[in-house]
Amino acid sequence: MEQAIDEAMRYARTFLPEGKVATYIPELAHGDPGQLGVCLITKDGTVYHDGDWQQEFTIQSISKTICLIFALQTAGYEKVFSKVGVEPTGDAFNSIVKLETKTLHPLNPMINAGAIATASCCMDLEDPFGAFMDLTRRLCGRESIQLNESVYLSEKKSGMRNRSMAYLMQSDNILECDAELALDLYFRMCSVSVTTEDLARYAVVLANDGVDPATGERLVENWIVRIVKTLMVTCGMYDGSGEFAMKVGIPAKSGVGGGIMASVEDRMGIAAFGPALDAKGNSVGAYRVLEYLSQALRLHYFAGKDL
Repeated sequence: MEQAIDEAMRYARTFLPEGKVATYIPELAHGDPGQLGVCLITKDGTVYHDGDWQQEFTIQSISKTICLIFALQTAGYEKVFSKVGVEPTGDAFNSIVKLETKTLHPLNPMINAGAIATASCCMDLEDPFGAFMDLTRRLCGRESIQLNESVYLSEKKSGMRNRSMAYLMQSDNILECDAELALDLYFRMCSVSVTTEDLARYAVVLANDGVDPATGERLVENWIVRIVKTLMVTCGMYDGSGEFAMKVGIPAKSGVGGGIMASVEDRMGIAAFGPALDAKGNSVGAYRVLEYLSQALRLHYFAGKDL
């Protein structure tokens, strides 16, 4: 395992010059495009890591998977999926096109419009973000996870496209709350600081059907885990999800903070981090780490068995 991780890191580093850090959120522009880290945690609790694995970064769109869990636990299946669909879009994660053509609702919870609509389902709680943070800390196994205030304020100030989506959805009665309330919760969710170890622990909970393998405690109902992992396969890598499914074949979710979280069914959780992104918003280095590990360790869900 250690050799495979070392080789994956060396392979991935050769691709880093192809990427660029996100700049549409000004605070993310300070990221170091040369950073790369990975953490892999097996179901029996063994931890493997390399590179900048302890570097904190904002979770960004990986939070959409936790937001979906949170909304399904809080508001239920019927309400959530009356606001958002489950189909891939083929469009960029921040595209407004489908909303402008009067689609009934955002096509899935893994795009920005869909995550804003999903977050709006949780606004009946007294402290929605506090409850979201409690869930995030439990899933990641670390009580000290915090909001990155600087990134949150930067997102809130620069998030005009997200603001446009939210107001369009409010005008079409998709949002049941004020657009600014849903947006604020969404921006906060995206601005939580994590490490690859945090996300690998979350990923292994998903790999173990929602049960924390370290404690035996069920953190997520199995029907919710099934929904989340299915959407990770079809929509988790933005409009690069099909190519990722073919090349890597692991349920995964990426974020423009540079992280990718991947859940290998009944085996392990993997998280990789590198701020340099490709044109679709996926980490160049993290993608290549997962691509290499998938091949070296036969992790693709259609890899089959050795004869």
